[in-house]
Amino acid sequence: MKKAIILTTIFLFLISCGEEKREIEKIDFSTDYKFTSEIEDKVAKDTTPWKYQMSAADFASKGDYKNALRHWDLAMGTSKKYYNQSQTDSINSLYKKISAKEYIINKAKDERIIIINEAHHSSHHRFFTKSLLKELFELGYKNLGLEALGNGEYLDTLLMERKYPYQETGWYIIEPQFGNLVREALEIGFNVFPYEQTSGSNGKPREIEQAKNISKIIKQKPNDKFLIHCGFDHALEGTHGSWEKAMAGRVKEYTGIDPLTINQVVYSEKSKPEFNNRFLKALNPTKSIVLVNNENQPFKYQRGQAWSDLAILHPLTEYLDNRPDWVFSNGNQKTEIDLSEINISYPILVMAFKKGEEINKAVPVDIYEVLDKTENCFLGLGKGDYIIVLTNGTESLKFNKKVK
Repeated sequence: MKKAIILTTIFLFLISCGEEKREIEKIDFSTDYKFTSEIEDKVAKDTTPWKYQMSAADFASKGDYKNALRHWDLAMGTSKKYYNQSQTDSINSLYKKISAKEYIINKAKDERIIIINEAHHSSHHRFFTKSLLKELFELGYKNLGLEALGNGEYLDTLLMERKYPYQETGWYIIEPQFGNLVREALEIGFNVFPYEQTSGSNGKPREIEQAKNISKIIKQKPNDKFLIHCGFDHALEGTHGSWEKAMAGRVKEYTGIDPLTINQVVYSEKSKPEFNNRFLKALNPTKSIVLVNNENQPFKYQRGQAWSDLAILHPLTEYLDNRPDWVFSNGNQKTEIDLSEINISYPILVMAFKKGEEINKAVPVDIYEVLDKTENCFLGLGKGDYIIVLTNGTESLKFNKKVK
Protein backbone atom coordinates (compact mmCIF):
# COMPACT_ATOMS: atom_id res chain seq x y z
CA MET A 1 0.00 0.00 0.00
CA LYS A 2 1.08 3.56 -0.65
CA LYS A 3 2.07 5.66 2.33
CA ALA A 4 2.07 9.38 2.77
CA ILE A 5 3.46 9.94 6.23
CA ILE A 6 5.33 13.21 6.64
CA LEU A 7 8.77 12.47 7.99
CA THR A 8 10.19 15.94 8.13
CA THR A 9 9.48 19.35 6.71
CA ILE A 10 11.97 21.23 4.61
CA PHE A 11 11.19 24.89 4.23
CA LEU A 12 12.45 25.84 0.83
CA PHE A 13 11.05 29.16 -0.20
CA LEU A 14 11.35 29.37 -3.96
CA ILE A 15 10.13 32.16 -6.19
CA SER A 16 9.88 31.47 -9.91
CA CYS A 17 7.68 32.70 -12.75
CA GLY A 18 5.79 34.95 -10.35
CA GLU A 19 4.62 32.05 -8.19
CA GLU A 20 4.04 32.36 -4.46
CA LYS A 21 6.55 30.87 -2.09
CA ARG A 22 6.16 27.14 -1.75
CA GLU A 23 6.84 24.88 1.16
CA ILE A 24 8.40 21.60 0.12
CA GLU A 25 7.95 18.64 2.42
CA LYS A 26 9.89 15.42 2.46
CA ILE A 27 7.49 12.48 2.72
CA ASP A 28 7.48 8.73 3.02
CA PHE A 29 5.73 7.68 -0.18
CA SER A 30 5.67 4.61 -2.39
CA THR A 31 3.85 3.93 -5.64
CA ASP A 32 2.95 1.08 -7.95
CA TYR A 33 3.43 3.27 -11.04
CA LYS A 34 6.55 2.05 -12.81
CA PHE A 35 9.52 3.93 -14.21
CA THR A 36 10.32 3.48 -17.89
CA SER A 37 13.54 1.65 -17.06
CA GLU A 38 11.62 -0.84 -14.91
CA ILE A 39 9.15 -1.59 -17.70
CA GLU A 40 11.85 -1.90 -20.35
CA ASP A 41 14.00 -4.16 -18.12
CA LYS A 42 11.00 -6.37 -17.37
CA VAL A 43 10.02 -6.80 -21.01
CA ALA A 44 13.63 -7.51 -22.00
CA LYS A 45 13.71 -10.47 -19.60
CA ASP A 46 10.16 -11.68 -20.28
CA THR A 47 9.83 -14.70 -22.58
CA THR A 48 6.03 -14.90 -22.70
CA PRO A 49 4.25 -14.22 -26.03
CA TRP A 50 2.11 -11.51 -24.44
CA LYS A 51 4.98 -9.55 -22.90
CA TYR A 52 4.38 -6.44 -25.02
CA GLN A 53 0.70 -6.40 -24.11
CA MET A 54 1.75 -6.29 -20.47
CA SER A 55 4.35 -3.58 -21.05
CA ALA A 56 1.82 -1.55 -23.05
CA ALA A 57 -0.53 -1.82 -20.06
CA ASP A 58 2.24 -0.66 -17.71
CA PHE A 59 3.01 2.38 -19.86
CA ALA A 60 -0.69 3.14 -20.30
CA SER A 61 -1.32 2.96 -16.56
CA LYS A 62 0.93 5.94 -15.92
CA GLY A 63 -0.39 7.89 -18.89
CA ASP A 64 2.68 7.39 -21.10
CA TYR A 65 0.64 7.46 -24.29
CA LYS A 66 3.57 7.41 -26.71
CA ASN A 67 5.20 4.31 -25.26
CA ALA A 68 1.84 2.58 -24.74
CA LEU A 69 1.17 2.91 -28.49
CA ARG A 70 4.67 1.71 -29.32
CA HIS A 71 4.49 -1.40 -27.18
CA TRP A 72 0.94 -2.21 -28.28
CA ASP A 73 2.15 -2.17 -31.87
CA LEU A 74 4.97 -4.51 -30.90
CA ALA A 75 2.36 -6.82 -29.39
CA MET A 76 -0.14 -6.72 -32.25
CA GLY A 77 2.12 -6.18 -35.25
CA THR A 78 1.90 -3.46 -37.87
CA SER A 79 1.55 -3.02 -41.61
CA LYS A 80 1.92 -0.19 -44.10
CA LYS A 81 -1.05 0.14 -46.42
CA TYR A 82 -2.20 3.12 -48.46
CA TYR A 83 -4.97 4.08 -50.83
CA ASN A 84 -3.74 5.57 -54.07
CA GLN A 85 -4.51 9.20 -54.82
CA SER A 86 -7.65 8.53 -56.85
CA GLN A 87 -9.03 6.28 -54.12
CA THR A 88 -8.19 8.90 -51.50
CA ASP A 89 -9.92 11.60 -53.55
CA SER A 90 -12.97 9.37 -53.96
CA ILE A 91 -13.25 8.70 -50.22
CA ASN A 92 -13.03 12.40 -49.42
CA SER A 93 -15.69 13.21 -52.01
CA LEU A 94 -18.10 10.62 -50.62
CA TYR A 95 -18.14 11.83 -47.03
CA LYS A 96 -18.57 15.04 -45.11
CA LYS A 97 -16.50 15.40 -41.94
CA ILE A 98 -18.51 16.44 -38.89
CA SER A 99 -17.33 17.11 -35.35
CA ALA A 100 -17.74 13.81 -33.49
CA LYS A 101 -18.71 15.51 -30.26
CA GLU A 102 -21.33 17.74 -31.90
CA TYR A 103 -22.81 14.83 -33.84
CA ILE A 104 -23.02 12.56 -30.78
CA ILE A 105 -24.57 15.23 -28.57
CA ASN A 106 -27.17 16.06 -31.22
CA LYS A 107 -27.90 12.37 -31.84
CA ALA A 108 -28.12 11.70 -28.09
CA LYS A 109 -31.28 13.80 -27.80
CA ASP A 110 -33.28 10.98 -29.36
CA GLU A 111 -31.47 8.05 -27.73
CA ARG A 112 -31.74 6.34 -24.35
CA ILE A 113 -28.60 4.20 -24.28
CA ILE A 114 -25.19 5.15 -25.68
CA ILE A 115 -22.40 2.58 -25.72
CA ILE A 116 -18.90 3.82 -26.54
CA ASN A 117 -15.75 1.72 -26.53
CA GLU A 118 -12.05 2.19 -25.90
CA ALA A 119 -8.78 0.44 -26.55
CA HIS A 120 -7.41 -0.34 -23.10
CA HIS A 121 -4.00 1.09 -23.96
CA SER A 122 -5.44 4.42 -25.16
CA SER A 123 -5.86 7.23 -22.66
CA HIS A 124 -7.08 9.42 -25.55
CA HIS A 125 -10.29 7.39 -25.81
CA ARG A 126 -11.06 8.01 -22.13
CA PHE A 127 -10.25 11.68 -22.57
CA PHE A 128 -12.78 11.91 -25.40
CA THR A 129 -15.54 10.14 -23.46
CA LYS A 130 -14.92 12.56 -20.58
CA SER A 131 -15.41 15.47 -22.98
CA LEU A 132 -19.00 14.29 -23.60
CA LEU A 133 -20.09 14.05 -19.97
CA LYS A 134 -21.42 17.54 -19.22
CA GLU A 135 -23.56 17.86 -22.34
CA LEU A 136 -24.89 14.31 -22.02
CA PHE A 137 -25.80 14.90 -18.37
CA GLU A 138 -27.75 17.99 -19.39
CA LEU A 139 -29.64 15.80 -21.88
CA GLY A 140 -30.70 13.41 -19.12
CA TYR A 141 -27.89 10.86 -19.17
CA LYS A 142 -27.59 10.48 -15.40
CA ASN A 143 -26.04 7.01 -15.30
CA LEU A 144 -22.52 5.97 -16.36
CA GLY A 145 -21.68 2.28 -16.56
CA LEU A 146 -17.98 1.41 -16.62
CA GLU A 147 -16.63 -2.00 -17.50
CA ALA A 148 -13.38 -1.05 -15.77
CA LEU A 149 -14.92 -0.59 -12.31
CA GLY A 150 -14.24 -3.40 -9.87
CA ASN A 151 -17.37 -5.43 -9.14
CA GLY A 152 -18.41 -8.11 -6.67
CA GLU A 153 -15.70 -8.58 -4.08
CA TYR A 154 -13.66 -5.83 -5.77
CA LEU A 155 -16.44 -3.23 -5.63
CA ASP A 156 -15.41 0.21 -4.35
CA THR A 157 -18.42 0.66 -2.09
CA LEU A 158 -17.56 4.23 -1.06
CA LEU A 159 -16.83 5.62 -4.53
CA MET A 160 -20.08 7.57 -4.89
CA GLU A 161 -19.71 9.05 -1.42
CA ARG A 162 -15.99 9.86 -1.74
CA LYS A 163 -16.35 11.44 -5.21
CA TYR A 164 -12.96 10.36 -6.53
CA PRO A 165 -11.37 7.00 -7.46
CA TYR A 166 -8.77 5.09 -5.52
CA GLN A 167 -6.09 3.21 -7.41
CA GLU A 168 -7.86 0.03 -6.27
CA THR A 169 -11.19 1.18 -7.78
CA GLY A 170 -10.44 -0.69 -11.01
CA TRP A 171 -7.49 -2.14 -12.92
CA TYR A 172 -7.60 0.35 -15.81
CA ILE A 173 -8.84 3.23 -13.68
CA ILE A 174 -5.35 3.69 -12.25
CA GLU A 175 -4.55 5.51 -15.52
CA PRO A 176 -4.86 9.29 -14.90
CA GLN A 177 -7.26 10.06 -17.76
CA PHE A 178 -9.53 7.22 -16.71
CA GLY A 179 -9.36 8.45 -13.13
CA ASN A 180 -10.33 11.91 -14.40
CA LEU A 181 -13.27 10.44 -16.34
CA VAL A 182 -14.58 8.87 -13.12
CA ARG A 183 -13.79 11.96 -11.03
CA GLU A 184 -15.58 14.35 -13.39
CA ALA A 185 -18.61 12.08 -13.74
CA LEU A 186 -18.97 12.01 -9.96
CA GLU A 187 -18.51 15.78 -9.67
CA ILE A 188 -21.17 16.38 -12.33
CA GLY A 189 -23.63 14.09 -10.54
CA PHE A 190 -23.65 10.85 -12.52
CA ASN A 191 -24.64 7.60 -10.89
CA VAL A 192 -21.47 5.66 -11.70
CA PHE A 193 -21.94 1.89 -11.63
CA PRO A 194 -20.00 -1.30 -12.45
CA TYR A 195 -21.33 -4.06 -14.66
CA GLU A 196 -18.42 -6.45 -15.15
CA GLN A 197 -19.14 -10.15 -14.65
CA THR A 198 -18.38 -11.57 -11.19
CA SER A 199 -18.50 -15.28 -12.05
CA GLY A 200 -15.08 -15.48 -13.68
CA SER A 201 -16.68 -16.18 -17.05
CA ASN A 202 -15.31 -15.16 -20.43
CA GLY A 203 -16.43 -15.25 -24.04
CA LYS A 204 -20.17 -15.59 -24.65
CA PRO A 205 -21.09 -16.07 -20.95
CA ARG A 206 -19.25 -12.87 -20.05
CA GLU A 207 -21.14 -10.85 -22.67
CA ILE A 208 -24.42 -12.22 -21.34
CA GLU A 209 -23.57 -11.50 -17.71
CA GLN A 210 -22.39 -7.96 -18.46
CA ALA A 211 -25.56 -7.22 -20.44
CA LYS A 212 -27.80 -8.67 -17.73
CA ASN A 213 -26.08 -6.48 -15.11
CA ILE A 214 -26.65 -3.39 -17.26
CA SER A 215 -30.22 -4.36 -18.15
CA LYS A 216 -31.14 -4.86 -14.50
CA ILE A 217 -30.16 -1.27 -13.67
CA ILE A 218 -31.93 0.09 -16.76
CA LYS A 219 -35.14 -1.65 -15.74
CA GLN A 220 -34.83 -0.22 -12.23
CA LYS A 221 -34.70 3.29 -13.75
CA PRO A 222 -37.26 3.22 -16.56
CA ASN A 223 -37.14 6.97 -17.16
CA ASP A 224 -33.35 7.38 -17.11
CA LYS A 225 -30.77 7.56 -19.87
CA PHE A 226 -27.50 5.65 -19.80
CA LEU A 227 -23.93 6.04 -21.05
CA ILE A 228 -21.91 2.81 -21.12
CA HIS A 229 -18.11 2.89 -21.59
CA CYS A 230 -16.63 -0.47 -22.52
CA GLY A 231 -13.61 -2.05 -24.18
CA PHE A 232 -13.04 -3.09 -27.78
CA ASP A 233 -15.66 -5.46 -29.29
CA HIS A 234 -18.22 -5.17 -26.49
CA ALA A 235 -19.74 -2.19 -28.37
CA LEU A 236 -20.68 -4.33 -31.39
CA GLU A 237 -24.25 -5.10 -32.40
CA GLY A 238 -25.38 -7.89 -34.72
CA THR A 239 -23.71 -11.28 -34.91
CA HIS A 240 -20.25 -11.55 -33.38
CA GLY A 241 -17.87 -14.10 -34.84
CA SER A 242 -16.91 -15.58 -31.47
CA TRP A 243 -19.62 -14.61 -28.96
CA GLU A 244 -22.80 -14.86 -31.09
CA LYS A 245 -23.70 -11.46 -29.64
CA ALA A 246 -21.47 -8.95 -27.89
CA MET A 247 -22.59 -7.05 -24.79
CA ALA A 248 -24.19 -4.25 -26.83
CA GLY A 249 -26.25 -6.74 -28.84
CA ARG A 250 -27.33 -8.51 -25.66
CA VAL A 251 -28.38 -5.20 -24.05
CA LYS A 252 -30.64 -4.61 -27.06
CA GLU A 253 -32.01 -8.12 -26.71
CA TYR A 254 -32.73 -7.87 -22.98
CA THR A 255 -34.12 -4.32 -22.86
CA GLY A 256 -35.74 -3.96 -26.28
CA ILE A 257 -33.88 -0.65 -26.64
CA ASP A 258 -31.63 -0.14 -29.65
CA PRO A 259 -28.47 1.55 -28.30
CA LEU A 260 -26.36 4.09 -30.15
CA THR A 261 -23.05 2.24 -30.47
CA ILE A 262 -19.84 4.20 -31.03
CA ASN A 263 -16.48 2.71 -32.03
CA GLN A 264 -13.29 4.62 -31.21
CA VAL A 265 -10.99 1.63 -31.60
CA VAL A 266 -10.92 0.45 -35.18
CA TYR A 267 -9.36 3.59 -36.68
CA SER A 268 -7.15 4.43 -33.70
CA GLU A 269 -3.76 5.89 -34.42
CA LYS A 270 -0.67 3.73 -34.18
CA SER A 271 2.78 4.54 -32.84
CA LYS A 272 3.88 5.84 -36.26
CA PRO A 273 1.71 7.48 -38.95
CA GLU A 274 2.78 4.94 -41.59
CA PHE A 275 1.22 2.15 -39.49
CA ASN A 276 -2.20 3.81 -39.33
CA ASN A 277 -5.26 2.36 -41.00
CA ARG A 278 -5.26 3.56 -44.60
CA PHE A 279 -8.79 4.94 -44.18
CA LEU A 280 -7.50 7.23 -41.41
CA LYS A 281 -4.58 8.22 -43.64
CA ALA A 282 -6.89 9.09 -46.51
CA LEU A 283 -9.19 11.28 -44.42
CA ASN A 284 -6.44 12.81 -42.26
CA PRO A 285 -8.80 14.53 -39.79
CA THR A 286 -7.73 17.67 -37.94
CA LYS A 287 -10.27 17.08 -35.16
CA SER A 288 -12.29 14.12 -33.86
CA ILE A 289 -14.86 13.41 -36.57
CA VAL A 290 -17.65 11.17 -37.75
CA LEU A 291 -18.50 10.87 -41.42
CA VAL A 292 -21.83 11.30 -43.14
CA ASN A 293 -22.56 10.57 -46.79
CA ASN A 294 -24.52 12.62 -49.31
CA GLU A 295 -27.76 11.17 -47.93
CA ASN A 296 -26.76 12.30 -44.42
CA GLN A 297 -26.26 8.71 -43.26
CA PRO A 298 -23.39 8.19 -40.82
CA PHE A 299 -20.45 5.97 -41.66
CA LYS A 300 -20.60 2.93 -39.40
CA TYR A 301 -17.99 0.33 -38.59
CA GLN A 302 -18.98 -2.97 -40.18
CA ARG A 303 -17.25 -6.31 -39.68
CA GLY A 304 -19.07 -9.21 -41.24
CA GLN A 305 -22.52 -9.26 -39.63
CA ALA A 306 -21.45 -7.12 -36.67
CA TRP A 307 -21.37 -3.34 -36.52
CA SER A 308 -21.18 -0.17 -34.47
CA ASP A 309 -23.48 2.68 -35.50
CA LEU A 310 -20.71 5.27 -35.62
CA ALA A 311 -16.97 5.15 -36.20
CA ILE A 312 -14.92 8.00 -34.75
CA LEU A 313 -11.70 9.08 -36.41
CA HIS A 314 -9.44 11.03 -34.09
CA PRO A 315 -6.69 13.32 -35.40
CA LEU A 316 -3.08 12.28 -35.08
CA THR A 317 -1.57 13.31 -31.79
CA GLU A 318 1.05 16.02 -31.80
CA TYR A 319 3.49 16.15 -28.93
CA LEU A 320 4.26 19.32 -26.99
CA ASP A 321 7.24 18.96 -24.65
CA ASN A 322 6.84 15.20 -25.04
CA ARG A 323 3.17 15.31 -23.95
CA PRO A 324 0.12 14.61 -26.16
CA ASP A 325 -1.39 17.90 -27.28
CA TRP A 326 -4.92 16.86 -26.23
CA VAL A 327 -3.80 16.58 -22.59
CA PHE A 328 -3.74 20.40 -22.60
CA SER A 329 -7.29 20.81 -23.97
CA ASN A 330 -10.91 20.60 -22.76
CA GLY A 331 -10.30 22.81 -19.75
CA ASN A 332 -6.78 21.62 -18.98
CA GLN A 333 -3.95 24.14 -18.96
CA LYS A 334 -0.38 23.41 -19.94
CA THR A 335 1.05 23.80 -16.45
CA GLU A 336 4.79 23.96 -15.88
CA ILE A 337 6.11 22.30 -12.75
CA ASP A 338 9.31 24.11 -11.86
CA LEU A 339 11.94 21.61 -10.72
CA SER A 340 15.02 23.77 -11.25
CA GLU A 341 15.87 24.39 -7.60
CA ILE A 342 14.73 21.09 -6.14
CA ASN A 343 17.47 18.75 -5.05
CA ILE A 344 16.47 15.18 -5.93
CA SER A 345 18.11 12.45 -8.00
CA TYR A 346 16.57 11.53 -11.35
CA PRO A 347 14.56 10.01 -12.97
CA ILE A 348 11.48 11.06 -11.04
CA LEU A 349 7.75 10.62 -11.40
CA VAL A 350 5.88 13.91 -11.06
CA MET A 351 2.28 13.39 -9.95
CA ALA A 352 -0.52 15.89 -9.42
CA PHE A 353 -3.27 15.10 -6.91
CA LYS A 354 -6.32 17.20 -6.20
CA LYS A 355 -5.96 18.91 -2.84
CA GLY A 356 -8.09 17.12 -0.29
CA GLU A 357 -7.71 13.71 -1.91
CA GLU A 358 -5.56 11.02 -0.28
CA ILE A 359 -2.27 11.01 -2.12
CA ASN A 360 -1.45 7.51 -0.89
CA LYS A 361 -4.62 6.12 -2.47
CA ALA A 362 -6.09 8.45 -5.09
CA VAL A 363 -5.57 8.17 -8.84
CA PRO A 364 -3.35 11.13 -9.85
CA VAL A 365 -4.84 13.78 -12.11
CA ASP A 366 -1.70 13.60 -14.25
CA ILE A 367 1.71 11.90 -14.21
CA TYR A 368 4.90 12.61 -16.09
CA GLU A 369 8.30 10.97 -15.80
CA VAL A 370 11.22 13.42 -15.89
CA LEU A 371 14.40 11.64 -16.93
CA ASP A 372 16.97 14.27 -15.94
CA LYS A 373 17.32 17.75 -14.50
CA THR A 374 17.59 19.41 -17.91
CA GLU A 375 14.10 18.30 -18.94
CA ASN A 376 11.04 20.52 -18.55
CA CYS A 377 7.93 19.17 -16.88
CA PHE A 378 4.41 20.10 -18.00
CA LEU A 379 1.17 18.64 -16.66
CA GLY A 380 -2.36 19.01 -18.00
CA LEU A 381 -4.33 20.52 -15.10
CA GLY A 382 -7.62 22.33 -14.77
CA LYS A 383 -8.13 25.29 -12.47
CA GLY A 384 -7.81 24.36 -8.82
CA ASP A 385 -5.52 23.45 -5.95
CA TYR A 386 -3.17 20.50 -6.23
CA ILE A 387 -0.53 18.60 -4.31
CA ILE A 388 2.48 17.83 -6.49
CA VAL A 389 4.43 14.71 -5.50
CA LEU A 390 7.93 13.97 -6.79
CA THR A 391 9.40 10.52 -6.26
CA ASN A 392 12.43 8.61 -7.51
CA GLY A 393 11.41 5.44 -5.69
CA THR A 394 13.71 6.15 -2.77
CA GLU A 395 13.11 9.78 -1.90
CA SER A 396 9.84 11.68 -2.22
CA LEU A 397 8.81 15.33 -1.89
CA LYS A 398 5.54 17.22 -2.08
CA PHE A 399 4.37 20.81 -2.40
CA ASN A 400 1.19 22.73 -3.14
CA LYS A 401 0.33 24.11 -6.56
CA LYS A 402 -2.50 26.44 -7.53
CA VAL A 403 -3.67 26.60 -11.14
CA LYS A 404 -5.59 29.81 -11.83
